[in-house]
Amino acid sequence: MQSGKFITIEGPDGAGKTTVIKKLVEKLTARGMIELFVTREPGGSAISEQIREVILDVNNTAMDARTEALLYAAARRQHLVEKIIPALEAGKLVICDRFIDSSLAYQGIARNIPTDEIWAINRFAIQDYLPDLTLLIDVPAEVGLKRIYAAKDNRQFDRLDQEGLAFHNMVRQAFLSFEKEEERMILIDGTQDIDTVVDDCIQVLETHKMI
Repeated sequence: MQSGKFITIEGPDGAGKTTVIKKLVEKLTARGMIELFVTREPGGSAISEQIREVILDVNNTAMDARTEALLYAAARRQHLVEKIIPALEAGKLVICDRFIDSSLAYQGIARNIPTDEIWAINRFAIQDYLPDLTLLIDVPAEVGLKRIYAAKDNRQFDRLDQEGLAFHNMVRQAFLSFEKEEERMILIDGTQDIDTVVDDCIQVLETHKMI
């Protein structure tokens, strides 16, 4: 039986999720009393990381949108059963960089696949495991792309990063629409300085009794 809490961090590319998670973990670890498990998608386990390499390989430009969606769902399933569920059952606070909302935004809205079809393959993958709380780190698409290109020599510049502004705008608008529909999703202004963003995240976690 699950006794831990499942937190996901979502947002468009360039929102700063990786940096936010790193600093968030540092602050939570300094507090003690909370056992954390920090992971990411796609990836998080050996098999899922191999699928990640296929999905994000810049040479795989011929990949069909539905193939992409199925690969994400497959990686998610393996990651869930191998890593996330055991961590939750052990009572840990799981912090995951991306989860099902990203599939709905990227493969559903931005790739123009009906979201009910994306939901269907992901329900099969995750069964009843949805996040207890999702922090949506939001920045305008122009800001995110500017950050990506500024840091391209120091980060993985993957196949999705190379999509154009219109694609990234659709992703952002999808996330913002989800935030209006999902009570578990809380909007965080990612254009603020990083310490303020992290402090806002901690305040939300405290308000919702996640920590």
